[in-house]
Amino acid sequence: MKKGVAKKAAVKKAPAATKAAVKKAPVAEKAAVKKAPVAKKVTVAPKKATARVKGAAPAKAVVHPPGGESRTALVRRARRINRELAEVYPYAHPELDFDNPFQLVVATVLSAQTTDLRVNQTTPALFAKYPTPEDLAAANPEEVEEILRPCGFFRAKTKSVIGLSKALVEDFGGEVPGRLEDLVKLPGVGRKTAFVVLGNAFGRPGITVDTHFQRLVRRWQWTAETDPDKIEAAIGALFPKSDWTDLSHHVIWHGRRICHARKPACGACPIAPLCPAYGEGETDPEKAKKLLKYEKGGFPGQRLRPPQAYLDAGGKPAPPLGAG
Repeated sequence: MKKGVAKKAAVKKAPAATKAAVKKAPVAEKAAVKKAPVAKKVTVAPKKATARVKGAAPAKAVVHPPGGESRTALVRRARRINRELAEVYPYAHPELDFDNPFQLVVATVLSAQTTDLRVNQTTPALFAKYPTPEDLAAANPEEVEEILRPCGFFRAKTKSVIGLSKALVEDFGGEVPGRLEDLVKLPGVGRKTAFVVLGNAFGRPGITVDTHFQRLVRRWQWTAETDPDKIEAAIGALFPKSDWTDLSHHVIWHGRRICHARKPACGACPIAPLCPAYGEGETDPEKAKKLLKYEKGGFPGQRLRPPQAYLDAGGKPAPPLGAG
């Protein structure tokens, strides 16, 4: 009799446990639903950056960045961006005023840690007093320092430009060499400065990896490298050598005018549809326009004596030092 009672008790208790499980199940499901994370929306560029309705916000959707794109796709995208920029900046040029290779190499050395505009406002007085390497090599350092003071780091820069002038006189007969291996031997001259001189004074292709160039090629996911020499090699492999100098101008100009470090003007960017970083900056077209610099924003450029093509396109020459 006891065994029969035990069996009945077990049978009676089983349904109760099942009912409890059934009652708890929906609660667990609800909790799971509440905890599920909400997917974040990612802003992408519209198919045609120039076809936005005035005042309308750009489209939003999930973007698939080109991090896993093939080598062929990367080359095509990179070259298309360069072609687009060439149409936006057909007058792109070195933004340092110079009349000869000597002036260009000195101005480029002076441009470290300052703007090309400040250099252009300073070099007229320097080259008026010391027009040749021989003159600058024999200069009184204190007098040169006083001229270069507006450029910042004027003592170190004075030492560099007098040193490179002496090297030009002693090792190269007072002439700026046209070879990379010779240029980088000059005081204050690295690969970046050397390629500026080679590309713009001698017409020899080179990639100028300055801070703007480094920032943009990583932002566009052309490379993940951070070392300037490795960036130079990586980007050089994407383009024919004949494109290198103009490519440098296009990228640097875009970095200075539209694709700024802190507040890129995404809503006014002509290559927005090709940019995997679209949305990092201001996407509203009207607000983005207010972020534009130099001729894109209606302001003077960095050169006191810019090329005629730049002036014809609406660019304005920069004011001399002390004006305005």
